[in-house]
Amino acid sequence: MPINIADGLPAKQILHEERIFALEEEVATHQHIRPLHIIILNLMPTKIETETQILRLISKSPLQVNCDFMRVSSHESKNTTTDHLVKFYETFDAYRDKNYDGLIITGAPVEHLPFDSVDYWDELCEIMDWAREHVFSTMFLCWGALAGLYHYYGIPKKQLPSKIFGVFPQRLCDEYSFLTNGFDEVHNMPHSRHAAIDAAALAEHPELQTLSEGFQTGPALIATRDFHEIYVTGHFEYGRDTLAAEYWRDFHKGLPIRLPENYFPDDDPERQPIFTWRSHANLLYRNWLNWVYQMTPYEFWRIPEVVAEMHEQVIDKF
Repeated sequence: MPINIADGLPAKQILHEERIFALEEEVATHQHIRPLHIIILNLMPTKIETETQILRLISKSPLQVNCDFMRVSSHESKNTTTDHLVKFYETFDAYRDKNYDGLIITGAPVEHLPFDSVDYWDELCEIMDWAREHVFSTMFLCWGALAGLYHYYGIPKKQLPSKIFGVFPQRLCDEYSFLTNGFDEVHNMPHSRHAAIDAAALAEHPELQTLSEGFQTGPALIATRDFHEIYVTGHFEYGRDTLAAEYWRDFHKGLPIRLPENYFPDDDPERQPIFTWRSHANLLYRNWLNWVYQMTPYEFWRIPEVVAEMHEQVIDKF
């Protein structure tokens, strides 16, 4: 939550320069309070596990958040019961006339495919186009980040010679960004993917800022200058044992799989992994929700109007 600091206090200017949330007294006095409304487009096959991971991070915020779940209609889920989907999920048609404060688009195990070969690609593009107008801020995760950068900016993904698999250090690029405020200069992030962002193509878009990156993994956190879009190329939402479960799944199937890097103590898969990314994962989601909470309009109907104004300001600047 932001702090309300008296006008004229020297600390106020310093905190503004560091981009800390500090409300003006008049704004704080007249601020309207309401719950945030977040929608999650869950593209992962293990939907219940992914729901739990994301909701765990959202729940760490002191803000009240209402969550809806969306699924694509052009793909049949084989790992989640129909009963669960019917009870808790709706397709895009149920949401296309609504506005939301935030949207989370998860990853999906399809990064080995060309985008237009994914069976729900056209539907996903329609959802992403809708989000640009009807959602105040969207967070894209892993393959979702690759998909968003390609659809919006034409930034291609590059297939990797071998899978990035493990927990990797990321260097903080902007210590005063609202999104990474409070991060250590180096933070860990789990990665599990066969593709990466074309960094040269990314550099051609000054409206996008890289907030953290790794020597082995490339850009980790990317955002538009107005935080309308946030791209997370790894899996901050992963729990302690998620990579272990993926390793043992492929191992028992006899598939070629190597140990995840920087994960098992002494590279011994029989030992419990050390949870080294939890605090930064919590901080990222708190910062994001706090930013959205302060900036989104109180009236839902105004979200498209405010988003359009933000987009025009970015275009004028870059």
